[in-house]
Amino acid sequence: MSHTTTDEPVRQASRATVPVLAFAGIVVAVMQTLLVPVIKDLPRLLDTSPSNATWVLTSTLLSGAVATPIMGRLGDLFGKRRMLIASLSVMVVGALLSALTDALVPMIVGRTLQGFAMGAIPLGIGLMRDMLPRERLGSAMALMSSSIGVGGGLALPAAALVAQNTDWHALYFGAAGLGVLSIALTLLVVPESPLRAKGTFDLPGALGLSAGLILFLLPVSKGSDWGWSSPTTLGLFAAAVVVLLLWGLMELRVAAPLVDLRTTARREVLLTNLASIMVGVSFFVISLVLPQLLQLPSETGYGLGQSMVVAGLCVAPLGLTMMFTAPVYARLSARYGPRTTLIIGLLIIGVGYAGGLGLMNAAWQTVVTSVLIGAGIGLAYSSLPALIIGAVPASETGAANGLNTLMRSIGTSVSSAVIGMVLANTSNVVGGVAVPTMHGFRVSFLIAAGAVAVGLVLAFFLPRRSPAGVSQLRASSEEDANLARAEQALAGAGQPPHGFRGRVLAADGAPVARAKVTLIDRHGRQAGATLSAGDGSYALAVPAQGPYVLAARAAGHPPLAHAATHGGDRPVDLDLSLPGETVPA
Repeated sequence: MSHTTTDEPVRQASRATVPVLAFAGIVVAVMQTLLVPVIKDLPRLLDTSPSNATWVLTSTLLSGAVATPIMGRLGDLFGKRRMLIASLSVMVVGALLSALTDALVPMIVGRTLQGFAMGAIPLGIGLMRDMLPRERLGSAMALMSSSIGVGGGLALPAAALVAQNTDWHALYFGAAGLGVLSIALTLLVVPESPLRAKGTFDLPGALGLSAGLILFLLPVSKGSDWGWSSPTTLGLFAAAVVVLLLWGLMELRVAAPLVDLRTTARREVLLTNLASIMVGVSFFVISLVLPQLLQLPSETGYGLGQSMVVAGLCVAPLGLTMMFTAPVYARLSARYGPRTTLIIGLLIIGVGYAGGLGLMNAAWQTVVTSVLIGAGIGLAYSSLPALIIGAVPASETGAANGLNTLMRSIGTSVSSAVIGMVLANTSNVVGGVAVPTMHGFRVSFLIAAGAVAVGLVLAFFLPRRSPAGVSQLRASSEEDANLARAEQALAGAGQPPHGFRGRVLAADGAPVARAKVTLIDRHGRQAGATLSAGDGSYALAVPAQGPYVLAARAAGHPPLAHAATHGGDRPVDLDLSLPGETVPA
């Protein structure tokens, strides 16, 4: 087992970093949603049967589920920015392949490649944790976590407009263009995180998890076609249970597992992941029900008779509201903590679905329902990464958030299967065509409300944390991640310390937080840098023995340069009130 680290100083994240990472998440969501307006036409467009055409959607679901935790772990090991660019690049190749074909098999291959982009969400959250100061982290993670809903909501009307007025292949060319733009912006704006996890990539674990997920999600997505009680469906579910159990036993014995199941089994992580499934279920119900209700002919007596574009515009506030709740979440979480914010979000979703049972008689009523549920989902989604990163080591951020994103995807997959079955079983056949009924729509809303109720119970059992300390974000900022990494390097598995540690102090002896501490070697080159933690402590590893200068600088204090020789374990306190060589500002 190896430990990859670096003595490179962290490149400060610019103000554009968060919007660029959020844009990557929106691009991923657009890729997932762009086929919605042409789903019913896929058999004709691809000259195939309806059951075969569903593989165009199923392939993306399966590859996204497999890629999300794997890309998160690869990001922890080899660099989150690097893996983010790789995910988007694979998506672009897949989009171009789909744009250039009318055949089923190449289309499925292209859609499979596009699913790899799902790893962008946990990778973006991990980059934010490693780079951003804590005062910016809450709202940034909230925006990144909600980007999947934002992109989905905005893509529906845009994709409908394109599908109605141009060749449907233009949807894929557009997705490829957005992917290329996202890659370019990431290369220009987003710095790489120097934080690396221990160990090597667990290939057997990745293969085992992939097999288990495919065996589980395949019958979930195809159960309606195959029959829920068919031998194929039941056999695949049974095989999934066996494979995932064997995979779990194997992961517990691996020194550097793909997913640390001991960490995942912690109450906070486990309950957050289970709550994520419930939020995913509730999110997808409205996305399935309202577009159908809006587009059904008014002659049915309850359909609203709107065009595809108008239906997309009525549902678009779902994503827009999720985007605008990010700053609201940051304030609520800073004051009450993410657990309370998750509970508030779930309560708002429940109110939205309960009220929505009576708000299905006009297009403006569906907009009200979309806004209300979007606000709740935005708060709930924003709370999930904060809860996860507060319970896992900094080096496991990518893998842990990848697993959490996977849980949301499982929720949406289960929601799609269950609601599809409900609408099919409650529909009326008119002229040989199955028409969903108002009863089916209301039962679907009740199922979503039930999922919210289960999520609330899970959220109430989450451990309480003091919001004043914002402990769930304390270790996620740049200075704390650097400090933990340097202290780990200094400890060195029982070896003598190799570097400097101590505290940055003010004139009155009080600790100075967020002071810039720079290590300068004998040649005048920067050998390392960090920011002091909340108690003023710092730790810097050294690349080699020899004399160094420790330079400290903090707002409101004179700069200090302190000569020090590497060796021993005596801490070096940097007292900013002491005279020292002037450090250029």
